[in-house]
Amino acid sequence: MNLVTVESIAKSFGELSLFSNISFGINAGQKIALVAKNGTGKTSILNILSKSEPPDAGQVNYRKGIRVSFLSQDPVLDSELTIEQTIFASDNEVLQVLTNYEKALAHPENEEAYQKAFEAMERFNAWDFETQYKQILFQLKLDDLNLKVGSLSGGQKKRLALANALINKPDLLILDEPTNHLDLEMIEWLEKYFTKENLTLFMVTHDRYFLERVCNEIIELEQGNLYGYKGNYSYYLEKKEARIEQESVELHKSKILYKKELSWMRRQPKARTTKSKSRIDDFHEIKERAHKRRNEHQIQLEINMERLGNKILELHKISKKYTDKVILDKFEYNFLRGERIGIIGKNGTGKSTFLNILSGKDDADSGKVVVGDTVKFGYYTQKGILIKEGQKVIDVIREFGDYIPLKKGKQISAQQLLERFLFDRKKQYDFVEKLSGGERKRLYLCTVLIQNPNFLILDEPTNDLDIVTLNVLESFLLDFPGCLLVVSHDRYFMDKIVDHLFVFKGNGIVEDFPGNYSDFRSYNSQKLEESKQLKEEEAVKSEKKAWKKEDTAKKLSYSEQQEYKKLEKDISKLESKKEELQLQFSEGTLSGEEIDQLAISLKETIDSINEKTDRWFELSAITES
Repeated sequence: MNLVTVESIAKSFGELSLFSNISFGINAGQKIALVAKNGTGKTSILNILSKSEPPDAGQVNYRKGIRVSFLSQDPVLDSELTIEQTIFASDNEVLQVLTNYEKALAHPENEEAYQKAFEAMERFNAWDFETQYKQILFQLKLDDLNLKVGSLSGGQKKRLALANALINKPDLLILDEPTNHLDLEMIEWLEKYFTKENLTLFMVTHDRYFLERVCNEIIELEQGNLYGYKGNYSYYLEKKEARIEQESVELHKSKILYKKELSWMRRQPKARTTKSKSRIDDFHEIKERAHKRRNEHQIQLEINMERLGNKILELHKISKKYTDKVILDKFEYNFLRGERIGIIGKNGTGKSTFLNILSGKDDADSGKVVVGDTVKFGYYTQKGILIKEGQKVIDVIREFGDYIPLKKGKQISAQQLLERFLFDRKKQYDFVEKLSGGERKRLYLCTVLIQNPNFLILDEPTNDLDIVTLNVLESFLLDFPGCLLVVSHDRYFMDKIVDHLFVFKGNGIVEDFPGNYSDFRSYNSQKLEESKQLKEEEAVKSEKKAWKKEDTAKKLSYSEQQEYKKLEKDISKLESKKEELQLQFSEGTLSGEEIDQLAISLKETIDSINEKTDRWFELSAITES
């Protein structure tokens, strides 16, 4: 079933044309990822799909009555509201259904309004809305509903916005970088949730494991053209490579044909027949195909790294806490030359604080940080580049000098360096505030690396970078001869570049693990399996020992057994009564007074079912113990 049809849309910002004549469709059950380089219009396409902004041309047609939810990269939430108040302040359709039902109950004389409100309650399954939203918030680890949004971390805010999107039970869920700001545990939960749920998704994400395990179709926007791949990330890589090879073959054939036709054009007779005019028209098309080039420029990263001495970085019994929250507790470590360490842990366990202490941006409460004389830090923070009003891209680099030193005594100009980071001459004179989120991150990365550090500290470097840039960054980091310390929730990135982990577990506990992220997950899974088997063995032994003592175990009394049996019958009767009452509403022949009485009776019946069900569960727990 088709949910959305996108027909010939276009979007430009001034002279910059992002895309034009783009068309595609979204069908129920599809889990589609949009892949493209930074600055080519991914977020604009999402905004157009979610009706946040209109296209310059073309149109988007939605199936009548479908619900669409949009999770943006940086959700805007009211900092003064609590978590629960945020749910009720959203534009969720179910909330409107509940409001209409309450109004209908207040005015029973309007039979038609009540009937419509009741049917909407049934259609949206709004009777247990409170249970639904609390379950989703609990799964997303947002247990304290009274916490104010202003006190939440970036990851918690992202989860709250995600909860709002899921509670709406959308027919189509649009996601812009859904894994940004989420910790690894939450990313894996979201991955499993999207895999098993029958949801229709359209997303932009750089998380390649997420693409691999969640998506069943990938759409690539490249040089203004859309290419569809009906498979996951591995399938996309395989088929894209085959497409590029085919394009290369076709380009070669076009060049041969172009030379042949060019020769004919040069010697053709002056008298032109209809046939020759047609051939001339075809020649111009052949010429265009023969001169078509792939824009395959990649970032070139070069630095003139100073040699590291014997003493690099020593941490002696470092402790840090905020009020009662312990971040580090007498942590010790001696960094060696060429170490590549990844840092993982839940949001709020102090990963960024740890990096700030190492780089001297924050002080430890106690302990000592000893930095070697030859160490030069390069610190890429989550905050990104500081945007100055009216500053152009070229001005950002010229703050470090007009010429930048490279390896072997070489140097290049600021303009040449920017070109290596995919900022062409025209883009270099754009204002920084006009850049996309990914382009700003790329420029920020450039400013960190041109300072020639030999100890790189990267805090979430993969956020907002496109996959092409990520692959180049990974290749650079694999060849980087200095020390590397990185915090990232990108599991693919971590697996590729680190061989050692600091696992922040909270309350000052930091586990030193020798291996990458996948090694750690395998190790944890094995430990959980062993723990589960041990518990099962202990349970079997416990049962064998306790079988003689069963008579002393807690059992239902005679009166409770009778009550338990009676409750089952009563609940069954009340459920039948509820169905009969609901059926009477649908007949449409009731007066206003009868509707009022019937609504009261229905509420009393539902309350009675809930009360008896709670008691039944209480007694049932005793029978099963």
